Amino acid sequence: MSEDFNTLILAEVRRLADALERLAGPPPAVNDWNAADCFVWVPANQRLQPVPRPNRVALTLIRGVDHVRDILHENTLRFAEGFAANNVLLWGARGMGKSSLVKAVHEDVRAATGISLKLVEVHREDIASLPALLDILKASGQRVIVFCDDLSFDHDDTAYKSLKAALDGGIEGRPDNVLFYATSNRRHLLPRHMMENEQSTAINPSEAVEEKVSLSDRFGLWLGFHKCSQDDYLTMIDGYAEYFELGLDQETLHHEALEWATTRGGRSGRVAWQYIQDLAGRLRKPLSRD
Repeated sequence: MSEDFNTLILAEVRRLADALERLAGPPPAVNDWNAADCFVWVPANQRLQPVPRPNRVALTLIRGVDHVRDILHENTLRFAEGFAANNVLLWGARGMGKSSLVKAVHEDVRAATGISLKLVEVHREDIASLPALLDILKASGQRVIVFCDDLSFDHDDTAYKSLKAALDGGIEGRPDNVLFYATSNRRHLLPRHMMENEQSTAINPSEAVEEKVSLSDRFGLWLGFHKCSQDDYLTMIDGYAEYFELGLDQETLHHEALEWATTRGGRSGRVAWQYIQDLAGRLRKPLSRD
């Protein structure tokens, strides 16, 4: 009887231990910083997933944004070298190469200096997990750019508070080895109608709006991207065609590229790249210089 009782107790203890382990979730992953230069943050198990072949283009292929390119490059270089640098918000017209520029500048600075500069992408829906990520990055000893693409917040979305604290708030503040880069179509990261609703329903309208606009204020650099001219668009097309050795005569190339932009309803870096992909496919030529 006593032996049976002990067996039952042991089985119950094991069952409780298994239940507690399930509730606790998987243990944090061991992150290997040597696995890659780019990572994606996976908050479920606090893992930095390596990206061996990032989706990026050469910095020389990004045209029509020379001024903001130079500012971002200098800011990134200073940070990589251990000097003071600002968080950056790249905002403006869609398809003008905001995220491409971040990835291209990171690679150019890393390759030119030989400094182990890491790029960690955080998905918009994982912003609330930033405190856990910062704890990992702070202890890593690595210089890290945390990158969030297409960042914006909608009505009743409180995740922006986590980002505010991570950027420039809290007792500890942002770790010295971490910088934030974000892209958005909105300069203040909020839709205009949301700001107007806050203003019309609040007891003190200016304070309600200022609370949310203060998020974008925590980015020391605002780099604006605007719709490109026809000349800039064709310059992008020429750059891609030359780089990938597509071999089409310029008159035909420009005629097709402008027709492509017309069918897409506008000109942008994204539209230029989509045309180049179509052209390369028709010519059966790879879009690779590896």
